[in-house]
Parts: sequence; C-alpha cells; structure tokens
Amino acid sequence: MEKKAKFHGPAFAGLETADRLSDQEIEARAQELFVQLTLDEKIKMMSGDVPFWLGMADMIMGGGYADHPWVAGAVPRLGIPGVRFADGPRGVIMDGGTTFPASIGRGATFDPGLEERIGDAIGRELRAMGGNFFGGVCINLPRHPAWGRAQETYGEDPVPLGEFGAALVRGVQKHVMACAKHYALNSMENMRHRVDVTIAPRPLHEIYLRHFRRAVEEGVASIMSAYNSVNGEWCGQNSILLTEILKQQWGFQGFVMTDFIFGMRDSKKAALAGQDVEMPFSMIHNQHLKGLVESGEVPIGRIDDAALRVLRQQIRFAQGRDPQEYSLETVGAEAHRKLAREAAEKAIVLLKNEGALLPLKKVKRLALIGKLAAEPNTGDSGSSNTRPPYVVTPLQGLQEALPEKTEIIYDDGSDPDRSALIARESDAAVVVVGYTHLDEGEFTSPDSMAELAKYFPPPTPEEIPIAQTMMAFFGPTKENTHPVPPGGDRKLLTLHPEDETLIRAVAASNPRTVVAMMGGSAIITENWRGKVPAILMLWYPGMEGGHALADILLGKVNPSGRLPCVFAARSEDLPSFDMNAKAITYDLWHGYRKLEREGNAPAFPYGFGLSYTTFEYTNLRLSNASPGANGTLTATLDVANSGAAAGDTVVQVYVAVPASRVERAPKELKAFQRVSLKPGETRTIRVDIPVKDLAYYDEQSGWTVEPTRYTLIVGQHSLDDRALRAEFTIA
Repeated sequence: MEKKAKFHGPAFAGLETADRLSDQEIEARAQELFVQLTLDEKIKMMSGDVPFWLGMADMIMGGGYADHPWVAGAVPRLGIPGVRFADGPRGVIMDGGTTFPASIGRGATFDPGLEERIGDAIGRELRAMGGNFFGGVCINLPRHPAWGRAQETYGEDPVPLGEFGAALVRGVQKHVMACAKHYALNSMENMRHRVDVTIAPRPLHEIYLRHFRRAVEEGVASIMSAYNSVNGEWCGQNSILLTEILKQQWGFQGFVMTDFIFGMRDSKKAALAGQDVEMPFSMIHNQHLKGLVESGEVPIGRIDDAALRVLRQQIRFAQGRDPQEYSLETVGAEAHRKLAREAAEKAIVLLKNEGALLPLKKVKRLALIGKLAAEPNTGDSGSSNTRPPYVVTPLQGLQEALPEKTEIIYDDGSDPDRSALIARESDAAVVVVGYTHLDEGEFTSPDSMAELAKYFPPPTPEEIPIAQTMMAFFGPTKENTHPVPPGGDRKLLTLHPEDETLIRAVAASNPRTVVAMMGGSAIITENWRGKVPAILMLWYPGMEGGHALADILLGKVNPSGRLPCVFAARSEDLPSFDMNAKAITYDLWHGYRKLEREGNAPAFPYGFGLSYTTFEYTNLRLSNASPGANGTLTATLDVANSGAAAGDTVVQVYVAVPASRVERAPKELKAFQRVSLKPGETRTIRVDIPVKDLAYYDEQSGWTVEPTRYTLIVGQHSLDDRALRAEFTIA
C-alpha cells in the first residue's frame, strides 16, 4: 500500500496550492466528480478498499495496523485518493510519530490552547506520512475509572471533554480530516461488542452526547460509530443516533464511519440508518449493498448522499495544503518533542505535598524505586499504540537533570526490604508505581471474536488458506491456544498489592518519600496515602515523560495539572461496573456529581491539584444578574499569585440550581480557564457563559432554560471551601 497520495485529477487540479474554496465551490467540485461516478463506484466508496481476508491477515496476523494509512473510497480513474486513515490519540501511530501524553493527562492540563497545538503537530505529521484522516479524537465519557480505555479520553465532565475534543479537531484540521469517536456511550471495554446500553433522553443528551455535538459545531469531518448497542440497536446501524440526532438535529455535514471490522452487522439497516462508510475492509456492504439498491430496499438517494459526504470532505481537505510544506522531517521534529514535554509537565498533578517536601532540595543521594522508573510506559498497546523513536523514563530524566555529584540509586522494587534499606540510606526516595498496558487498554475477547466471525465474508478460492489460518487464530477450536490479550477493563481500582506493600515499606524507612503514579484514570489510594508526604499523578506521560517528572521534582517547573476525574476514597461510592455485563443502564450520576449528590467525600476532588505557589480569588462580579434566556452571563474576578514562584491556576466556574423543577447535580462545571501568573501578579479574568448552556434536556420540549434562581460558584476545585459565590436569576 502506498504511503503517499497525490490529489490530482480534473476535480482536484490545483487544489493543493490554491486559496481555500468557499462551501459553494467545494459543492461544485464534489458534484463535478459525483456525476462521473458509476453506481459500483459510489457503493465502493462506502467501504474500505482492502479485500477482507488480505486486510485481516495484514492487520491482525501481520501487525500492520500502524504500518500505513487505511484507505476507503479511492477512485483512481478520477484521481480521487480516498480517505486515508491513521489512528491516535497519543499521536500518529505510524513509525516515528511524536508520542504525547495520553489524552487523560492532556485533559489534566485544562489547556485547550495546548491541545490545539498538539492537534496541529499531529495533523502535520500525518499528512507528511501520507495520511489525510486522523482517527484519534476520542471523546467518550469515562463514567467509571475501571474502563480500560479511559486513558484515551479527557475526563469525566462533558464540558471540558467537548472543549478539548473541539481543540484537537481545530488543530488536526489545519492539515487533515479529523474523526471523533466512538459515538456513542462506549464506556466499557471487555463487552464493547456485545453490551446494550439503556439510557433515557435526558442523560443521553446532557451527559453523553453534548461533547459530540461540540465536535460537530467545530466542523469535524467525520464521526465514528461505536461497537456497542444503545436502547436495543447497534450504534453502527442506529437511525436515532446517526440520522435523527447527528444529521438532522445537529446538522452534521461530514460522513459517518464504522468502528473497524465489527462496526455494523446488517447492510440494509446500516445504510438506512445513516452509516456512510464501513471500515476498513470490503466486507458486509461489498456482499449485500448493490443487491439491496437494485431491489429497491435501499434507495439510491442514500448511496448518493454517502458518496457526496465523502467527496466533499476530501475536497475540503485537499485544498490549500502544499505538499512542499509536509516533508518527513516534520515527523518527530524537535518542536513537536518540546511540545510533548510541555504537555507532560502541565499534565502532572501534585496531589499531596506535606511539609513542602517538593521540590526536592539538598539531595545528594536519591533512591529511585520501582520497575516503572526504568521502563517505557506510554499506555495502551492496542489501536492507540504509538511507535516513538525513544521514550525518556523517569530514571533517564533524573540522570540528565541532576548534577553529577548527586548519586541516584535505582532499585526495581521487587524486594521491599531491599528497597527500604536503600531508601533509609538516601536523602529522599521516589517510588514510581502504577499500571501498564497489561492492566488496562483496548481488548477483544476470543469469545467475542469467535461470535462475530459469522459476519466474515466467504473467502475466494485463493483466500481459503488465509481464512483457515485466521479462523484457527480466532477459534473456537481445541487447537486455538491464542492467549487472552492484555488490557481490557481494569480489574483493580487500587494499585497492585505489591506496589502498596512497596510504598509502605519505603515510606516507613524514609519520611521523605514521594510516590509517582502512572495510570489511565483515577486510582484509590486509601491503603497508603496517609503514610507518605508527597504524591504525584503522572498518567501515561508520553515520550518526554521522564524529563517532565524530573522538572517537577526538582522545581524547574511548577506543577499545574488538575484532576479531570474525581479520585474516590471507596469503590462503593462509584457507579456500578460489571466488565462482563451484556446489558447496563446509564443515568445522570457518575464522578463528582454522584459523590456530592450522595454526600460521599472523595480522596481528591474533581479539578484538584496543588502548586509550589498559592493563589487567591477575589472580587467576583456579574455584569448582569438577570440575563435573558438567549443572553450571556459574564463574570469577572481577580486572580492573584500570592506566593513566591510563578505558576498556573485553573479557574473553575460551576453553577448550582437550588430550586430546579428537576433533580440536578449539586453543582456542574460550566466553564474553566487556565491562568499563568508571576509571583505577586494579579489579573482580572473574564468568563462568559451562554445562558443556553444552563439548560436541562426535557424529553418533550428539548433543551429548556429554567426561569429560576442560580448560583455561580468559582473556585480552584469542585469542593473548594474558599470558592466565591454570586446569585443570578433568569426570568
């Protein structure tokens, strides 16, 4: 398969170096191509270009998922290159791409501007590598920290989730198409191919869809449907999700594509529901769609609509992008590596710092303990796995950052007694523990694969040997000894028992112990957090994570990350979660909303994070205490750095509706703003909240803004007892 694609042909002539086209000009070019397409070519545009069995052998057996873009809808005779897909979201997954921190860590930055810059780097690298379609805008909402792919998304609240998704779309789409996924309610992994999620309209729209709507508002080129079923129908052939909500209510102009291989099951249902492209192979549509059109069961208008949607986006993203600007030198460029380091630094959350242990000072002998201190650990090994040229481990980062006279004693932590002795003889100890791709990540069970194999197309005579090998791989047969893959939904919410034992041993031996955790979502720390003075959450910090950790530990960078998900104290305070469930109901309650509603105190609240300086919020004012239902609420406040170090704070604006006619969360985040301040600096911050964003969703009347009294709450985290408050009324 080719890595490069030139956008030539009559309708693409001159687009690469031309000025940007208007929507009318894009439509004209699309129509010019469309009238030249045969029915077979239109139908072919609705599937991946690769024959099924050859593609499966390449992707599954050959490990070729990250070797090249996956192409759909190419029509060579007309110079139509097709959409050329590569995955993410930690960066382009092909060789040499920059590996940024996992999305959950980038969500902890509360910096959409940074995310847009990351998107710009990703889009530029992908185009240089021959792709035109980035599949890594993952904006599913992690309702429970056990979800194996929580690391791929930005956090539990739909507002920042939507803003970060929109920021990544903006950045990526300076260069290539972006795809937001997985639409919708994909928040568990082990049963993602089997589970049916039941949900009422209000939580569907308020909690689980609003971030997808935000991506659509930003002009995202594509939406990927999810594997799971919603209210009794698979997402890839769910007309309520794909047509009624996405295309009709939201006015989505791009194209819908399936999740890979098992994203739809019925050609007629999928086409009629609004599914535009089956990815990544010629599979179900290739077998059935033409016959369905010829018999009148699928109208030709549905085929025409899908083909035009794909054509419009290809033209839109071919224009004004000169190939001379996309040399391979941009892949993993120094500027992008620096960006990865900046993101990792801003993502790290300081959870505890008793006695101002951090930043470390006067350390001549440092004990660095734990196998993850010396092993690359960038996250999931599934479809989001990247191939960076290097990964800086914590050990390497500290070796480079500390002066030569400082001695680093590394121990893998396999013997807690030995580790404790090393710690006792050191000025300070840093214990690096947490999860890896073995604990959480993408997962397809052998049972699911065997069940779904009935949708595989029959092989041609030439493909029979490949098919036999593949079916033996998937089973179920006695000969199938393929091990259960790693990852999946997390079996633990705490650290591994051996990690907790190690922490307690080291902390008992050295009172200057720092614990640095890696992982893709919240971790319960109750068994040991009271025994250590300092705790850091690193997430999966990307290829520059070791440098970032060293910068934080040594005070070269002031920690500024804030938790994008609540860290509960007890598993029973979280929503129910059964990784083997085939049916589940989602409601309004998860995360900080659920804990505060039920009066359960978290270990660390949503939005929480410490700094090496202090901040003061004062003088909250509202420009209009009675905005109309179509107006905007404008709040200003003064934010001061009252400490001795430069630092960043995240202003978090929550709204409560104490007299609402429907049950609401005690408070909900409505806006946020990251602010950088020098020591002693004060700045006046302005926050605008459209009143429509205060609405709840009514099943009969849709989005409804209540005429009632509201409370604005501005603080440094969701349970900030020093938060500022102001009342306002909507008439």
